Amino acid sequence: MNKIIIRFMLTITSMFCNSVFSQNNISGEVKDRHGNALEGANIILSSSNYQSTTNTEGFFKIENITSNNYKITISHLGYKTIEQTIELKGKDITLSFVLEDDLLSLQTIVVTGTFDSRMQLESSTSVSILNSKSIQQNYPQGTASLLQNIPGTFTDASAGEVYTKVYTRGISASAEDDTGWYYVSLQEDGLPVSLVQHSYYSPDLFHRLDLTTQKVEALRGGSSSITALNAPGGIYNFISKGIRNEFGGDIQLTNGFQGEGNSLHKIDANIGGPLGNNWFFNAGGHYRHDDGARNTDFPFSKGGQFKFNVIKKNANGYLKFYGKVLNDKTNRYTGVAAVNWNNPTPAFGQDFGSTSLLMPSFNANIPDGRNLTQGASNSFDPSQGVHAKDLAFGFDIYQDLGNNWLLKNNIKFSTKDANWQTSISNAFVSLNNPLAYFISGAGFPIGQVVFKDAQSGIELARLNNAGILAGQPIEYLTSNALPNDAIMGTSAWYKENKADELMNQFTLQKKLENHNITTGFALGFSDTSLFTQGSFAFVTYEPNPRLLQVTLENPGDPVIQLSDSNGISNYGGLFFVNSRAKVSQISTFINDRWKVSDAIHLDLGLRYETIKHKGSKDRFAPFTQDGGLDGNNNTAYDNGILAPTGEKDNFNYNYSYLSFSGGINYKIDDDGALFARFSQGNKAPELNYYFNNFSNVPINKKGEIQKINQAEIGVKYNLKNFSFTSTLFWSQLKDIGIANFEFDSSDNSIFYTPIQFNTSRTIGLEWESVYSPVQNFILRFNGIIQNPKATEWKVYDAAGSVDTSDDSIIDYSGNILPFNPKLMFNLSNEYQKDKISAFIKWQFMGKRDGNVSNGFKLPAYSIFNVGAGYQITKQLSADLLVTNLFNSEGLANFFGANSFGANANGATPDFIAANPDTSFVVFPVLRRRALLKLNYSF
Repeated sequence: MNKIIIRFMLTITSMFCNSVFSQNNISGEVKDRHGNALEGANIILSSSNYQSTTNTEGFFKIENITSNNYKITISHLGYKTIEQTIELKGKDITLSFVLEDDLLSLQTIVVTGTFDSRMQLESSTSVSILNSKSIQQNYPQGTASLLQNIPGTFTDASAGEVYTKVYTRGISASAEDDTGWYYVSLQEDGLPVSLVQHSYYSPDLFHRLDLTTQKVEALRGGSSSITALNAPGGIYNFISKGIRNEFGGDIQLTNGFQGEGNSLHKIDANIGGPLGNNWFFNAGGHYRHDDGARNTDFPFSKGGQFKFNVIKKNANGYLKFYGKVLNDKTNRYTGVAAVNWNNPTPAFGQDFGSTSLLMPSFNANIPDGRNLTQGASNSFDPSQGVHAKDLAFGFDIYQDLGNNWLLKNNIKFSTKDANWQTSISNAFVSLNNPLAYFISGAGFPIGQVVFKDAQSGIELARLNNAGILAGQPIEYLTSNALPNDAIMGTSAWYKENKADELMNQFTLQKKLENHNITTGFALGFSDTSLFTQGSFAFVTYEPNPRLLQVTLENPGDPVIQLSDSNGISNYGGLFFVNSRAKVSQISTFINDRWKVSDAIHLDLGLRYETIKHKGSKDRFAPFTQDGGLDGNNNTAYDNGILAPTGEKDNFNYNYSYLSFSGGINYKIDDDGALFARFSQGNKAPELNYYFNNFSNVPINKKGEIQKINQAEIGVKYNLKNFSFTSTLFWSQLKDIGIANFEFDSSDNSIFYTPIQFNTSRTIGLEWESVYSPVQNFILRFNGIIQNPKATEWKVYDAAGSVDTSDDSIIDYSGNILPFNPKLMFNLSNEYQKDKISAFIKWQFMGKRDGNVSNGFKLPAYSIFNVGAGYQITKQLSADLLVTNLFNSEGLANFFGANSFGANANGATPDFIAANPDTSFVVFPVLRRRALLKLNYSF
């Protein structure tokens, strides 16, 4: 018996020892097919929490692994993923892997538009990826400028970094110039940059590009209906750099020239590494000083941002704390005058390449209409542009709970502030037009009017306008005259936008034998406010505008000052909007990825969302006091200040809807797949519905929920030297509310027309392809062919006045949907060998209709970009980039006739036929820009 007990004890001890001491170590290296070490490759052992990444030499090591059979996965952005089964039996092993180029990143894991991370080839969505190399090939003009490299994405970045437009697949109708991201979600690391949008408050205000971005994942339509907050048109997710196993980073110096010798200086930096005990950090940002592509007398952009993340890895996941501090000033260009409807050319001495028509810099204090009795004022300087501040921080948790349960939660708080001090509109206003004088707010500004340069005090013109009310021209009283016998119809435009926001995305996932079920909720809360005040500015109408000090000097009468010493007139009399709102977005979702067979996966999801808008908007009226605010009858510029009456129009509306998206993926083989998807999404109104409309009237109805139906079928294939994706789509947008911005010259009032509800439909084909016919050479080609239609479309014609007796509704059903090209593509060649790299890219934008009446077409244009790079040492590299090499004068946007308060829809075929020689406003693309980048890696 004792012998049996002893043997049993020995057996148990041996088993225990084997269990304890059968620990294994795996080491190895990862290279590309040229033999170069790959840093940052991810190594993961399946059914375990063992993982690692390669260092700068391409080496990795995983220690203390229990003996078992594992599937090891090696992945790296831009390379095909390798999976291999290994057996560990108590011995250390050394492995070596060579990764082949994944030309379209089809075997790269994507996290955007899906509830579970998966290879792009296995997803039933249209996703594109821009890696860090692709990002570095672009001029740092802004977010929208970069996204034009995504197939099927229409972008308009002609105004600069902000005031941009981005949309896909004809889902565009409410993506106006001042709310250009209406249907899509701009995200950083999986959460929206901003929760709300309204006029001149879009997410691009608070987003900047620099070295902290690792890649961009772009989803067009489809599953965005169930994976994003109120953004059925697509998701553009900028993913930050994360864990580095060794300390290192990059410092990049950029110097460039653009336009007529304007400079750009920028410094970027990003560093990261381990902090010990499974703690890691990454931090970086940039600062820039940019004089802009067009001519202004002040820097166009200056400022920067700082971003960071700190990650703690544990046995079952990680905890990440992250943050961003943005403090940046930038501006946006207004349009340029053109003539010749069939072949637009610059007018009035302006230039499509260099003219900006922005007011020069000056310092003024304009009374704040909200607090006139307290003597409050707002400082105004056009050189400030839009000053955007964003302080954001959050926590991201990823945890394996065991038994095939997975928890993820991402929560972010941000406080935002956008202050606009700039000009709006730059229309031609003839000196023979009574508007040129009455817009000052003066009672009867008729007689001798004197214009002086506001900066030098020199008299530029003296005229008699006594005959204009009878239709007679002005009479100059000296030999001097104003340029083009006109002033600019522009406003000193002051805006304050603030928002405190909280967002949270929680998901809980359970893996079954053939199902991967994900459920959770998304929350978004925003406490936001808006104040807008517009004052008229007397400015010369010429390529480099000058401010004008204007007086009425009738003999025998007191001198009446139509403007102050800076040239500002009609203080706060053009615009007044003072609103505030609390927005809550709450949604819950469930999604099932069903493995029907090894080759077929179904992806079915539902999302229920409810959005609440609660707020108020101040009523206003002109401040009434004899002599205006200062009590002086001889200062007419402060006689019409708009101020709150004390009444408020409240709104409190809920929008609830159910969205659906279902997809199927059929894996042909390891390199190819077919997919199809149908989605029914919804778009609730943004706050501009309340803020822009209902001027001094009750907000007695809520906006319409727009309905988006989309269907797509596509193929993805990944061969050794050739990869491509191609997607045929159909999209329909219903219940589109359209209202136009109008100006009534009879009483100098500005208003929006009654909303009309319309429908559009777009059918098209998107494609993305990469071909490498020989080693070191790559050809890329992506684009879209589409047929956009305004299937049911009506426009309200106010006939240029508030009076409704002469109004009418015009039916344009069946016309081509405006601002959607039928053909758009990018074609590029890339070469890289040893230390040398080069590329040339052709971007083609097809013809677009400038309005729904199809009265004016924006011509097609091409832009060529080139670049070359050289690896000077192992750490130091240099790159030269040239954008718009041949100085294309392509037109990106159209604003209608060149008159104050006009809009694009006014340029109907009848109007153009009756006014063949009139001028109109267009937005040309930005001219040639060249820069040199020096990058030091360590």
